[in-house]
Amino acid sequence: MQKKPEGLDFSTVIASTVHDMKNSLGMLMQAYQQWSADLPADLTDNRERGVIEYESLRLNGMLVQMLSLYKLGVNQLPMRPAWMEVEDFLQAQLARHNEILGSRHITGSYEVEEDGQLAFFDAELVGSVVGNVINNSIRYARSAIHLKAWTEDEQLVLSISDDGQGYPPSMIEDQSDYVLGINMSTGSTGLGLYFGQRIAELHQRNGQKGHIQLLNGGPLNGGEFRIYLP
Repeated sequence: MQKKPEGLDFSTVIASTVHDMKNSLGMLMQAYQQWSADLPADLTDNRERGVIEYESLRLNGMLVQMLSLYKLGVNQLPMRPAWMEVEDFLQAQLARHNEILGSRHITGSYEVEEDGQLAFFDAELVGSVVGNVINNSIRYARSAIHLKAWTEDEQLVLSISDDGQGYPPSMIEDQSDYVLGINMSTGSTGLGLYFGQRIAELHQRNGQKGHIQLLNGGPLNGGEFRIYLP
């Protein structure tokens, strides 16, 4: 009896498609930036430009997140930790959102506990998490977003705070459920938090694993996301 040929694994098809979508989006955004740079300022300084750039960056973040989660699932996500100057890292995260922050009249700021502070982590993976959180904060912030880094119990802590209304109380109380994935009672996919938790957990030292935490209050009296990295 002739053996029936096996089809492609669907998750592999999705991952390949996401990869191609991410590349296409990158080319579209590059062409858009070149095109808009040639236009007079009065034609580009408008709300529509902010919407295009914000949603494109958000979509790119979601595609990176999906692709990374697939690679995590098949143990193919490369981990490349290196010594990094924390201030440079925070500056780079804000710089990626400079134009969007400006178009929405939101002030972006940062502070580090000590000048020249170094930390050992995967800047690309952690940057994906921080970038997604900044995108989310931009949606809810009234006028300001603040990044902060400090050391706590020998772990690096990175926080993103805003002056919005903060996380819903139920989300603070049940945050462990959100980081597990879809919350059926609220309809939230929780994918962003799940992604952040998984990336944090990849960072381990002396038996300690990284983790994330949601709070309200913080330096801007709104929502605050923290990622702890051993």
